[in-house]
Amino acid sequence: MDDPRQIREQVTLGVDTHAELHVAAALDERGRLLGTCTIPTTTTGFGELLRWTTQYGELARVGMEGTGSYGAGFARWLRARDVVVFEVDRPDRRTRRRRGKSDSVDAEAAARAVLAGTATAQPNAGNGAMEMVRTLRVARQSAIKARTQAANELHALVVTAPGTMRAQLRGLKVPQLVATAAAFHRSAELTTPTAATKLALKSIAIRYQHLSAEIDELDHHLDQLVAVAAPALVAIKGVGTDIASTLLTIAYGGCDWA
Repeated sequence: MDDPRQIREQVTLGVDTHAELHVAAALDERGRLLGTCTIPTTTTGFGELLRWTTQYGELARVGMEGTGSYGAGFARWLRARDVVVFEVDRPDRRTRRRRGKSDSVDAEAAARAVLAGTATAQPNAGNGAMEMVRTLRVARQSAIKARTQAANELHALVVTAPGTMRAQLRGLKVPQLVATAAAFHRSAELTTPTAATKLALKSIAIRYQHLSAEIDELDHHLDQLVAVAAPALVAIKGVGTDIASTLLTIAYGGCDWA
C-alpha cells in the first residue's frame, strides 16, 4: 500500500491568458482555491508558474482560455512536458457583467470548469500540418486584403487623373491597368500633376504585382499541404486552395493532424 505521506495533492490550474501576462489560479482536488499567480508570457515565466504550482502538489491538468491565440505558446509548452491542457470557453457577457471582470476570477473559473468536467476539448497541438495551414492562411488573407486595397487605390487614382491619362486608363480591367501602370517610366523630376500621378500609379501597380507573387507562393505551399492531408477534398471539382484550407481549418479545429 502506498504511504499516504508520499501521495501528493493533485492540483488543477486555470489560466486567463493575455498578450504580456497570464494569470493563474490553483485548486485542490476538492475545489478549494490554493492561490493565484501572475507571470510574464515567456518561457521563464512559464517555468516560474510550474515551480509555483509544485508548492501545492502535483500539477494534474490545466484549463486555459485562448489556446488558439494568447495562450497558444503556453499550451504548447505545457504539452511538451506531458501536462494535459483543456480549452475553456470565455464567460459570456452576461456572466461577466454579473460577477465583474477579474483576471483572477476568470482563471479560477477556468480551473473549476476542468474540475467539473465541463471543459473537455483539448487544443490543437500547434506543431503539425493543421498549424502550418493556419499560419499560411493568415499570411495569405492579409496579402489578399492588401492587394484588393491596392486595386481600389488604382481605380481611385484613375478617376482623378488628368484628362488624357484618365481617358487612356479608365476602360482597363485590373490586370491590364496594373501592367500598364507598372510599365510607366519614372520621371527624374516631378514637375506636373501628370508625372506625380504616373509615379503613384506605378508604385501601387508594382505593389500589386509583388502581392500577387506572394499569394501565388503561399498557394503553392498550401496546395502541397492540403493535397497530402486531404486528397479526396481537393479532388472535388470547384474546390480550390482557399476553400479546401478553410474547410480543413473548421473541421480539424479541435485536433492536430500530421
